[in-house]
Amino acid sequence: MADEHYPDDLRYHREHDWVRMDGDVAVFGITWYAQEALGEVVFFAPPAVGDTVAKDGTYGELESVKAVSDVYAPASGEVVAVNDAVVATPELVNTDPYGEGWLLRVKLSDPSELDALMSRQEYSDYLSGLSA
Repeated sequence: MADEHYPDDLRYHREHDWVRMDGDVAVFGITWYAQEALGEVVFFAPPAVGDTVAKDGTYGELESVKAVSDVYAPASGEVVAVNDAVVATPELVNTDPYGEGWLLRVKLSDPSELDALMSRQEYSDYLSGLSA
């Protein structure tokens, strides 16, 4: 399992998903908190390349030894890539949630939606409120 951390260069969604811009494409994944809550991830059911995802809507499922959890889109757009490495080796989500464990690459339809997401500090504060 990866150590708890939340990179500064990401934006965070209240459902514990993150987004990082890579040129004009957004990379989606789940946070350390989400993978820790799930436990060992054993299956990822992604959308297909070419599908569209809607901000705050579900786009797939992660299954762990504990539960099945929906994955939420932090922004809207068209799926341009699925991380086949995570499909083949789902535990990458646990060992490297911000690197090799990314889930989707999405061409955003409205990049301004990212403005509503949380910074690292805001997300850390949000997490503190959950455990209070």
